[in-house]
Amino acid sequence: MPNTEFISDAEIYRRVIQTDVPQAREFLWLATADLKDLHVAQGRRMIPFLGVLSALCAQGVAIRLLHAKEPGPNFRRDFDRYPNLISGMERILCPRVHFKSVIVDGRVAYTGSANLTGAGMGAKSPQRRNFESGIVTTDASMVRQIMEQFDQVWMGVHCGKCGRRPHCPDPITGTQKRK
Repeated sequence: MPNTEFISDAEIYRRVIQTDVPQAREFLWLATADLKDLHVAQGRRMIPFLGVLSALCAQGVAIRLLHAKEPGPNFRRDFDRYPNLISGMERILCPRVHFKSVIVDGRVAYTGSANLTGAGMGAKSPQRRNFESGIVTTDASMVRQIMEQFDQVWMGVHCGKCGRRPHCPDPITGTQKRK
C-alpha cells in the first residue's frame, strides 16, 4: 500500500541514507544543491557516502547525480578513492539545481530541504546538524512527479532558455555524453 511520511532531521539520515539508498537494485538518482563529504555509519565505522555509492555501482546500480556546484577538496579526495564511480556514476552540474531528492528504483522517493551533506542529512551530532524536513513516499504518482522534475533537468529541458547559461560549466545540449 502506498505510503507518504513527513520526516525531519536525523530521521532523514536513518530512513533515506541508511535504509532506502542501500536497497537500490536498478537505479539511484540524487539531486542536491550542496555536496560535501558526507560520512555514514557502516558497522562501527564511519565511511564516506561515496563508498556506499561505489558498492552500489559494483552491484550494477545505475547512479545519477545532479548538483549545483563543485564539491570541496575533501569530497574530491574521497571520490578518488573509488575509481569505479568515474564510469559508474553519471554526474551533471547545474547551477540552478536547488531541489533535493533521492529516488530509489522508481519505487520510493525523498524530497525535501536536506542537501547531501552531514549537516543536511542529519548524520552529524544534534548540536551540529541543520533543521531539515521532507517527505518520503512510495506513492507511485508522487514518485513519478519527483522523477519528472529530476529528468527534465537531467535531459536539459530548461537549458535553452536558462538565464544562468553563461555561468554554466557544462550546458546540456542533448548531444554530449554524460560524465
